Amino acid sequence: MDFKQIQELIKIINKSNIGELTIEEKDFKITIRQKEDAVPVYSASVPAPAMAQYPVAQQAAAPAQVSNTAQEQPAASKSSDNLIAIRSPMIGTFYRSASPDKPSFVNVGDEVAPGKTVCIIEAMKLFNEIESEVKGTIVKVLVDDASPVEYDQPLFLVEPA
Repeated sequence: MDFKQIQELIKIINKSNIGELTIEEKDFKITIRQKEDAVPVYSASVPAPAMAQYPVAQQAAAPAQVSNTAQEQPAASKSSDNLIAIRSPMIGTFYRSASPDKPSFVNVGDEVAPGKTVCIIEAMKLFNEIESEVKGTIVKVLVDDASPVEYDQPLFLVEPA
């Protein structure tokens, strides 16, 4: 099973009411589960000899880094009581733009609406566009570009409109 087939399965599962799907082929097994809030959880196991073909980058399990650039600081008058976090739906590497020479998808002060791409998370050499699920204004970017992120980690704070 190749990555395109896996992506298609994920899309089909997301659009359906299927709670869990497990596929086994020879030395490959994949399980795709949906939580109640419709965020898929991915799990795959490959035997050790097959893993030798794919170099794996070691990532330290470091806490999330908070960005401290002046551009990304919220206005002092903003109240954090009503802010909504856009969270990571998966484990991977966070990117603010499609490539290093492209502008960021969103910056502090930008308006977002449901369906607008806010960042990319790379997982297993697949680049997944992460879309906003809320309407509002980006108040703060919580993760530095090219940093590792965990499942359900807050990425952006949004003041709802």
